Amino acid sequence: MTHPLLIRRDSALNLAACGLPVLPLSADKRPFGNCPDCRDNRCGGRPNMKTPGPCLCPRPCHGWAAATTDLNVLSSAPWTAAWRRAGAVAYHPGAAGVTVVDLDDADAIAWARATLPQTRTVATTRGEHWIYQGAMQSANGVRTGVDIKSSMSYARWLGPGTGTLAPLPAAVRALVDKKPSTVRPITVTVPAPAGGGQCPHRSPVFLERGIAMAEQRITDADSAIHSTVYRTFLAVLSAHGRCGCLTDAHVARLFSAAQAKGESPRHCVDAWANARTALGM
Repeated sequence: MTHPLLIRRDSALNLAACGLPVLPLSADKRPFGNCPDCRDNRCGGRPNMKTPGPCLCPRPCHGWAAATTDLNVLSSAPWTAAWRRAGAVAYHPGAAGVTVVDLDDADAIAWARATLPQTRTVATTRGEHWIYQGAMQSANGVRTGVDIKSSMSYARWLGPGTGTLAPLPAAVRALVDKKPSTVRPITVTVPAPAGGGQCPHRSPVFLERGIAMAEQRITDADSAIHSTVYRTFLAVLSAHGRCGCLTDAHVARLFSAAQAKGESPRHCVDAWANARTALGM
């Protein structure tokens, strides 16, 4: 019986030899996190995460940006160790010049069949990947059950699929172009200061600076968007959540910044709720 390590690594090598930039996914089907030397971009990162440098880390760091066609890198000791722990192989669609329309359920598939031109199709655990020739901006939650995976994103390799690649249609680009810029409003409910004490934010400038810094932190994130959004929400609530200063307008600004990075309204609501739960609010 062939060891799973060899199956995954050999599959990745074959794909890379065909020009498909690949990377290993961890057991939970996500890219491996940055190593200690690269965490929080202390290594200098990769400019706009569009090139393989200047970070020369030999490990599969930097999420989707680690994807490579370099057979020597894929066979190196650090990557072999990652393949040993990997749960799947992924690729960077944008770098391969394709766009994946990720359809999560039967309703999404029915919508695609009625709306989009036929193209190469790959079956997934819950739905299908429709793959088109041409790269574009990635975005999550462009409609119910539909994500766009292309530039600055990754997709699991689930086989070559069936059908012929069709050119990327305007209807798919429009899913991102017409993505709502508004956010789902939520009501911020926090306890009043203990004992009716004075709000510690004596000047609105302090709160404004905190919200602006949080927006910038999300906007500047080049990888691990989900965790960055959650940690940012956690920091904002920790600093400003118990005095009653936060308003729906403040939260809307944070949600807008997160959605501009590809987060869906549902992910924003979940991250906010999880942060409040973690802080006992």
